[in-house]
Amino acid sequence: MQDVIDPPQLTAAVPAHSTRRRQIAAGVRDSFSAGLGIFPLGIALGLLVLQAGLPGWLAPALSMAAFAGSLELLLVGMLATVTPLAAVALTVLVVNFRHVFYAFSFPLHLVKNRWAKAYSVYAMIDEAYAVNASLPEAERSAARLLAMQISCQTYWVGGGLVGVAIGAALPAPIKGLEFALCALFTVLTLDAFRSRREIPAVLLAAASVTAALIVTPGVAMFTALLLFVALLLARHALTTRRPVPEAENA
Repeated sequence: MQDVIDPPQLTAAVPAHSTRRRQIAAGVRDSFSAGLGIFPLGIALGLLVLQAGLPGWLAPALSMAAFAGSLELLLVGMLATVTPLAAVALTVLVVNFRHVFYAFSFPLHLVKNRWAKAYSVYAMIDEAYAVNASLPEAERSAARLLAMQISCQTYWVGGGLVGVAIGAALPAPIKGLEFALCALFTVLTLDAFRSRREIPAVLLAAASVTAALIVTPGVAMFTALLLFVALLLARHALTTRRPVPEAENA
């Protein structure tokens, strides 16, 4: 009887382990599209650090302490010009305030381990949010999410180290590296639009940015985010109040 029971138990344990490995592999594959922009942007960060006259170790230190691409690029310039701490703190608040809204729809509930969840919150960057948003709900999992986020940070830290090495070997500075961030966000936006076909959301985002640039050009990003969230909430309220013909006929 023991010989008959053991084989099914062993075979039942294999699929769970195999499934987890497939989820991790899928998470690494998910990161490739964002990694194509993250790695070159990390190189740009490493180059900017050296070109600003700062020590090379600052690039990986920033990438570990404040894993946020746009913020790190801003901090390099602020550190180079010895910007007051209050101005640095306000900049960090304004630039990263959008992450508060990300948390509303980011699938943190999938991650049960508290340490893993803390890392997932820490690594909730724009690229990770955009990549996850393009996945169907049924295909999301903690292992896939964490594998994607760890891969994204690996690209970023590795790119920064490569940038420092390249910058140390170059005889002259390179201009225009900051445009890599704008290019990356453009690619991620196009990918998200192709996967969801959310034309109303794109139009609302465009209207929010236009209004923010006209009304508050000094803090356009902050205003656009608040306005976009308000418009999305209004759209959600209108769509949920509409009667469903199928339900009424049933």
